[in-house]
Amino acid sequence: MATLKRSRWISEAISGVLRADRRSCEYDAYLPDPLVSRDVTLAGEVAADVADAETAIARLDAQATALTDTEALARLLLRAECVASSKIEGLEVGPRRLLRAEAARQMGEASTDITAEEVLGNIDAMGEALDVAEQDTIITRETIVEIHRCLLANTALKEHAGQIREVQNWIGGSAYNPCSAAFVPPPPDAVCDLLDDLAEFCNGDSLPAVVQAALVHAQFETIHPFVDGNGRTGRALVHLILRRRGLSRNVQPPISLVLATRASDYIGGLTAYRYIGPSDGGAAHEGLNTWVGIFAAACARATEDAQAFEKRCQEIKASWRERVGPTRRGSSVDLLIRLLPGTPVLSVKTAATLLGRSKPQVNQAIAKLQEAGVLSQLTVGRRNRAFEAREFIDAFVDLERQLASPDGNTLVSSPTRPVPARRE
Repeated sequence: MATLKRSRWISEAISGVLRADRRSCEYDAYLPDPLVSRDVTLAGEVAADVADAETAIARLDAQATALTDTEALARLLLRAECVASSKIEGLEVGPRRLLRAEAARQMGEASTDITAEEVLGNIDAMGEALDVAEQDTIITRETIVEIHRCLLANTALKEHAGQIREVQNWIGGSAYNPCSAAFVPPPPDAVCDLLDDLAEFCNGDSLPAVVQAALVHAQFETIHPFVDGNGRTGRALVHLILRRRGLSRNVQPPISLVLATRASDYIGGLTAYRYIGPSDGGAAHEGLNTWVGIFAAACARATEDAQAFEKRCQEIKASWRERVGPTRRGSSVDLLIRLLPGTPVLSVKTAATLLGRSKPQVNQAIAKLQEAGVLSQLTVGRRNRAFEAREFIDAFVDLERQLASPDGNTLVSSPTRPVPARRE
């Protein structure tokens, strides 16, 4: 039975802070029911939304695997998801800045854009965390801790990386006490058992994958097992579940972008999930369905916009080929056009390595694409020459703006959160 545990907070706040921050108080920490063996019954409409979301994700994944640049598309969408994670935590960077910083890194030169470098670190960590977790046949508490360690290891929060909290934390209110907190997670002595239960639930397959991912995310955010980095870890777990269940092996829909746009619904759904009472009671049933419905809708919306983005990529490539004119299949120009959606900012050296062609061949191909208006030259870092496919980067910007609009169209409804300008 999900309950509240009343505890006493004894203030140790130093002088010089507000009186409200110095006070002691009683507070209620939330103790959720375990997930394993919990009865999950979906309302008819929610079950239909889940089925629609799973069909859409599977279709996107299947269509992406049919494309010749699957890996590039998948990597770009994973990048979008990681940028979304950074935005939720207040770290904002436009795609052009991000791609230029990535190009500088590929050239062996440190980027001067510290913010972009931090986002790139987030992307690397997300990929590493998912790869590490997928190597475990059975998910355990240690797997979740290792995901957290990967995500925080090279950040300013590295002292907390892979460390389960031993103190009480809380969300909202004062930074000094939980007296006015919006939510207080379970006390530290309950965290390990709850994580063990969560890990065991991750290994099941009796529920639809979208439902399992939704419950794993909500339960993890409810436990809030780490001092910091819970948000990014909770989002990584969503993708881990969808990949392990075979629903999105190739493409990760940018679900966090949608949840960030619908922040009030997201917070409301998590709040509804945290019922008080028995797991088979009315509050539990209603709260679970509210949250799963919101999550399924976010999955469907993210997948829909990802499909539109993929279609736009194909249109752009078709336009490039029309402007360039007839090209021999397998030529440097042909291969470079295929490559650009996944690497829209590159150098001659990078292109030569990826294409397996000589620098003179690549120089000729780049010159032809410049002449056709496909590529434009820029300087990356201090003096390195690079080239960018501006149309594709603009499409990436449009994707972020579209996902930030409640209606999926910035002409109908403005973005609800900070997004890059339409043309940076």
